[in-house]
Amino acid sequence: MSWVSDKNEAIRFCFSPDPDPAYRWDPKRKLFSLAETCSRPSAVLVQPVQQVFLTMHSFCHSFLQGKYVVCFDPLDGSSNIDCLASIGTIFAIYRKHDEGEPTARDALQPGRKLVAAGYALYGSATMLVLSTGNGVDCFMLDPAIGEFILVDRNVKIKKRGKIYSVNEGYAKYFEPAMTEYLQNMKFPKDGSAPYGSRYVGSMVADVHRTLVYGGIFMYPANSKSPKGKLRLLYECNPMAFIMEQAGGKATNGHQPILDIQPTNLHERAPIILGSPDDVDDYLALVSKHTV
Repeated sequence: MSWVSDKNEAIRFCFSPDPDPAYRWDPKRKLFSLAETCSRPSAVLVQPVQQVFLTMHSFCHSFLQGKYVVCFDPLDGSSNIDCLASIGTIFAIYRKHDEGEPTARDALQPGRKLVAAGYALYGSATMLVLSTGNGVDCFMLDPAIGEFILVDRNVKIKKRGKIYSVNEGYAKYFEPAMTEYLQNMKFPKDGSAPYGSRYVGSMVADVHRTLVYGGIFMYPANSKSPKGKLRLLYECNPMAFIMEQAGGKATNGHQPILDIQPTNLHERAPIILGSPDDVDDYLALVSKHTV
């Protein structure tokens, strides 16, 4: 259990798995459990299961309604469950615009206005990575006491890494800048060692590895998905927030992810994030191919 606070107000998140497997993987029951948990401090929940937009009037009287908007992906990488690969939960927390009735507009805020964001990674251990706008901290779940223990404070990403992460199964559809960038990663023109390639297919796992080891994670636009595939509010924004807080960069190829003004709750966006020098190399090629 962890507490995310802003000016003495807290939002509680519970990431420990429920002992009943049928309950654990029932998204509707999990959603209502989270809603009940968050009902006092939060006013709106947005998540991708059945594209839910949920106001807290369903769970509490208006005088108990909170001041926050929670956008989250409850089970990122769910297609990897059967093969036991790492999966996770991604969340982003915004302050509600005003004291009126909650609306979708309250969630349609650029990432620069985030109060807090992070993710939980369920792998060989359970880790919570969190930022409230003052750096990035990592907490490891200690199952013996049922608490998250601070294990890494003020995490910083390397300026340049040695790993790139992208689904090259879509290489046929990549834009020229991405194609040239990958060619440079594999066959460096300066004679240096090529980058290694790692791709899990779970954003939480791939981004966490990028944060820890440095390098670059990419889910770019392509001719089949010109607007990208990942969701801006509850995938791209929280991961971009974490990456920038750790000293990295996150872009859609034309502007920082956190500067994008969303127009709908489940809007998609391309994303390239990671070590600042690696992201800059990609952006240089975008500029070259845009001229």
